[in-house]
Amino acid sequence: MQTHKEIEEYTLSMPNARLDYPFGETVAVYKTAGNKMFALITEGSNPVRLSLKGDPQLNEILREKYESVQSGWHLNKKHWNTIIVSGQLSNDELKDLIRHSFELVNR
Repeated sequence: MQTHKEIEEYTLSMPNARLDYPFGETVAVYKTAGNKMFALITEGSNPVRLSLKGDPQLNEILREKYESVQSGWHLNKKHWNTIIVSGQLSNDELKDLIRHSFELVNR
């Protein structure tokens, strides 16, 4: 799961997830049925830049463990990470983080 399309397909497979462009054409925003953002992808980025909401403690651990995980770009740095999808995280790890973000905003 390295391309925008592959990540988008998985992200939109979350129950009632939808794609929106509230910030213009440069950022794909994935929202829940409750209209809450849980993922963002910068359009045209190569490698893909994926921002996900996360538990603050987990976010810190991921930033320390992976150089491809950074504090959220233009987002609350405590609650959001931006992942440069370069292969450093496995497909299963990316899927787990997308699911975790989705579940956090659906609490």
